[in-house]
Amino acid sequence: MAIQINPVAGKIGAAITGVHLGSELSDTDFQTINNALLEYKVLFFRDQHLDDAQHEAFSRRFGEQVPHPTVRSLPQSTAILHMDAKETRANSWHTDVTFVANYPKVSILRGVVIPPYGGDTVWANTAAAYAELPTPLKTLADSLRAIHTNIYDYAVPRNTDEAEAKRYREEFSAEVYETEHPLVRVHPETGERSLILGHFVKQIQGISREDSKYLLQLFHQRITHLDNTVRWRWQTGDVVIWDNRATQHIAVNDYGDAQRIVRRTTIDGDIPVGVDGRPSQALKPTAQTRSPKTEADKKHLAA
Repeated sequence: MAIQINPVAGKIGAAITGVHLGSELSDTDFQTINNALLEYKVLFFRDQHLDDAQHEAFSRRFGEQVPHPTVRSLPQSTAILHMDAKETRANSWHTDVTFVANYPKVSILRGVVIPPYGGDTVWANTAAAYAELPTPLKTLADSLRAIHTNIYDYAVPRNTDEAEAKRYREEFSAEVYETEHPLVRVHPETGERSLILGHFVKQIQGISREDSKYLLQLFHQRITHLDNTVRWRWQTGDVVIWDNRATQHIAVNDYGDAQRIVRRTTIDGDIPVGVDGRPSQALKPTAQTRSPKTEADKKHLAA
């Protein structure tokens, strides 16, 4: 069966059929998927039921897989991040790992255990949000830079296990990362301009915290406006891929104490460049690359 691409919402998202991601994809089929990703920003695949090895093999088609910089990967894999709702719930808008300079270009998430109700994920198109700004706001956004950090306000959901959530937060922030990004980046493949925001943003550079709050809210509301989003009802075995350079997302925390487990890989990204040509800059630590967070990583680097 030929690959079919069916838009899911007006500005973002497409469901892909006619392909199984665990099989050997031809270069033509992979290019079709990658082109669709650049156009629709997030792609949805039903009934994939990948195992860890298949998940990793498919991810590698997009580039080098990278572990999360602060949270340990699965013992059997340096690339797969296991996310259990008992430990953490990403229930605020964000772009993955923007507290490092070369944050991931692509994220690939699969549903392992899905609650009987709730637990949807919503994505927003940060390129469309920028494109629809009035010209004076575009000019303002183009000139701003913001500090992103992994030290942020952890809102712990009521139904998570407190001990597990505490352990996860301590691990997440054990090493402090800070990066200065342009508020607007130029996409390296499409040339589109998009807004870099989300819950890792601490403050706009050179502006007070109070003024930063108002400006960030102004731009963020443009991103998360309902007509700029797509919502996905997960089923076990689903795979979702998104362009992390042009999206934000949120996992809706509306499933009580039901079990929800997803697993994610991320693909190494480039260092964003602003409209003025200035790249992002890592502030803490000063190295642009991530720290190894598994024993396998450390042994590999020491070899």
